[in-house]
Amino acid sequence: MLNILENYIKIVDDKVIAGILKKSRRLHKKHILNLNSTFIGGGVAEILESAVPLMNNIGINAGWRVLHGKPGFYNITKKFHNGLQGEEVKFFKREKKLYLQVNEEFSSYTHINHDYVIIHDPQPLPMAYYKKQNQPWIWRCHIDLSDPNKKLWEFIKPYIFHYNLVIVSMDQYKKQDLPIDQRVISPAIDPLSQKNCHISKQIVNKYVTDFDIPMDKPIITQVSRMDKWKDPIGVLRIYEKVRQKIDCRLLYCFNLASDDPEGIKIYKELETEAKDLIEDGSIIMISRDDKLMVNAIQNISDVIIQKSTKEGFCLCVTESLWKSKPVVASNIGGIPSQIINGETGYLVDPYDYDGFADRIIELLKNKKLCKEFGKKSKEYVRKNFLMTRLIDNYLDLMLELEA
Repeated sequence: MLNILENYIKIVDDKVIAGILKKSRRLHKKHILNLNSTFIGGGVAEILESAVPLMNNIGINAGWRVLHGKPGFYNITKKFHNGLQGEEVKFFKREKKLYLQVNEEFSSYTHINHDYVIIHDPQPLPMAYYKKQNQPWIWRCHIDLSDPNKKLWEFIKPYIFHYNLVIVSMDQYKKQDLPIDQRVISPAIDPLSQKNCHISKQIVNKYVTDFDIPMDKPIITQVSRMDKWKDPIGVLRIYEKVRQKIDCRLLYCFNLASDDPEGIKIYKELETEAKDLIEDGSIIMISRDDKLMVNAIQNISDVIIQKSTKEGFCLCVTESLWKSKPVVASNIGGIPSQIINGETGYLVDPYDYDGFADRIIELLKNKKLCKEFGKKSKEYVRKNFLMTRLIDNYLDLMLELEA
């Protein structure tokens, strides 16, 4: 389906559609550049896949470019990602030098003559420093900045000073020591994308058959990148507790982002730890870059879990709520903004494995409660976390910068 605004009619309120069109006319043919570090894998790429075409459809010239790294660059930026989320990491001078060198070289052969520039996450952060142009530059940070590694924060902070505005996903990610205007815009999903659109039972059954997924017992699922912050070993431990009380199956649907070199290592650790359960079919590991597949898997799941220990926002939670699935998730980062505890899902301390297991068991035993949660959660996402709301927020921001 073409990503045009009229296709969202009947999904969101007509006033939302009319408001977007009214604002877009004041920004007609303005040029916007989005720049990040990968076209595939992770929430940023998925947001841009929908947001960029939709902005073009309403008359704004929106573009999307990807920073080209060198060998070792993504190992360094993964350290940056972990460090900004509070991990104690060591940075060597040569690593900082390569990080800056990649950005400087990319800036030297990348023409940026747009009206607005939006830089996503820390990988291309120094671009504003190297380009030194007069149009508004916006740094859109999608990760949890509530407690960053101090040395790393002091290193990158001077590069943030070259931006007109910083966007974060939650109020608690704003930094008091950052003398830049900071705004909160939460991420959003596209209800028309292959991952989130309504799909027929025939398509669902095709994927069940293709991946040989038995439907003989309840299914609990985690969908995420293979990332230590998603705590895959913790997911395993919770599943082990749940299956002591209820015979069920765990689906772990994951992807490996192209700018995340840790993914394969973490997958191998989980595979080793869960070897026996994988071999007897109790756990099914599924990895494929197929959004319809993720849609189908979320649809057949009885309970979705999100066992993160750090989380900027987590679109996987939003996706599951949109499909009217009960979600049991960690009470951290951006997740609590999406789940009304006890009404649309459950929030649990990320290290309370017994609490996670108890809530999952409760839902598996109570289909009526699952339906009640599902109905409320879909409506909550409709009002707060769909792509049209995100576009509307960006239009407001650009109009403000125009003033």
